[in-house]
Amino acid sequence: MTTSAELGLPTLTVAPGGVATTTLTVRNGLDIVEAYSLEVVGDCAAWTTVEPARVSLYPGTSTTVTVRLAPPRSPAARAGEFPLGIRVLPTERPELVTVPETTVTVTPFQELQAAISPRRRRGWLRGRYRTSVRNLGNAAGSVVFTPGQAGEDLRFKVTPEKLRLEPGESGEVRLQARARKLIWFGKQASWPFEVTVGPEEVKPPGKESADTPAEVPTAAQRPVLSGEFLQLPIFPKWLLALLAALIALLLAWFALVRPAVRSSAKQAAEQAVAQQSATPGPATGAEPGAPAPGGTPNQGKPGAGQPGAGQPTSGSRGGPGPGLAVPGSGQQSSATIDVQTANTASSSGSYQVPHGKVFDITDVVASNFQGDQGQLTITAGKQTIITIALETFRNQDYHWVTPIQVPEDQAVTVNVTCEAPGTPASGKQAPTCHELLNISGTLSDIRQGN
Repeated sequence: MTTSAELGLPTLTVAPGGVATTTLTVRNGLDIVEAYSLEVVGDCAAWTTVEPARVSLYPGTSTTVTVRLAPPRSPAARAGEFPLGIRVLPTERPELVTVPETTVTVTPFQELQAAISPRRRRGWLRGRYRTSVRNLGNAAGSVVFTPGQAGEDLRFKVTPEKLRLEPGESGEVRLQARARKLIWFGKQASWPFEVTVGPEEVKPPGKESADTPAEVPTAAQRPVLSGEFLQLPIFPKWLLALLAALIALLLAWFALVRPAVRSSAKQAAEQAVAQQSATPGPATGAEPGAPAPGGTPNQGKPGAGQPGAGQPTSGSRGGPGPGLAVPGSGQQSSATIDVQTANTASSSGSYQVPHGKVFDITDVVASNFQGDQGQLTITAGKQTIITIALETFRNQDYHWVTPIQVPEDQAVTVNVTCEAPGTPASGKQAPTCHELLNISGTLSDIRQGN
């Protein structure tokens, strides 16, 4: 005597999201009343139920229960063939347990979830996007990305060209949209495009003939993503307006301002020449202080022992001014002042103008070849010409159109305050600050008076 159980169908086919049923017949071959527990075992147990799950039978009787299969439409219900078993466990005689089996075929389905980020890009020539996709189907497969645009203004590149995804797996590709030509001027252009995401079309085995068409994925299995590339012009509108304004200013300068400046400069030069020509020179053959013809002393006239209008006083030693330079006596001259200063100390060097001379300075070149730190001050007589921080220069030159005049017996002085010696080209820090000053100009004789 034993217990027997038998499933109604040897094989079952069920689609994810659908329902399939079969029957299970249980027979009590014992001589006692027996209760049976019915339990689903195998890969299909998560979505298979038995109704009712417990039955009681008299000896020699049987009953039929319903087996209900409802796989979900998700990657959890993998496509393929799986064994289904129902364990029939007697309560009084558990050693007589039996497990009838059948084969369940879960049909495949395809479903993709895709997104593009960002949806809009701006650029001069190209835009880059990220396209992600997730396989929500129950079968592995390859996914391809097909970008397209209404016109032929964009070219596309997808890297990688396709993805192999298992059920529930996600992946990402890089998409590049590139315009065929640049926009140099004008407005920005908008190029909308679409990317179709779908499974790779592969003909199933046995369907190679022309009479049996290949399976074509439905529109729901091919999501379409919308993107946009905003192509910017190289030169915006405001730049064109700025260029036009600059050109107008340049034309106004050459047409109006420049001629006026030239005319003013020419008039100033002519006035200076006229004033110089009108200034009288010393009387020919007359000695200073001698009476003029007719016995009248030649006092109060230029060149007659008293200075004329606007004429400096003759500069004797200790006198109030440098005196007039003798025309034609000027010679180019230069001098170099070498100043070495101990750290955190001050020192100076000078060049004294010879007696009977006047020095017109036109050029000064200061050299801080070590890169010292501190302060350098240049004075001409009692006049300070330049004060400059040493750390702001290595070589500095100054030029004057109107010379700086240094009278006789006065000096051009360089005063250096050393805060930190620098490092010369040798690479070893110097023990002292070291500066050189070269002054250049015209050294002229002074016209001496009585």
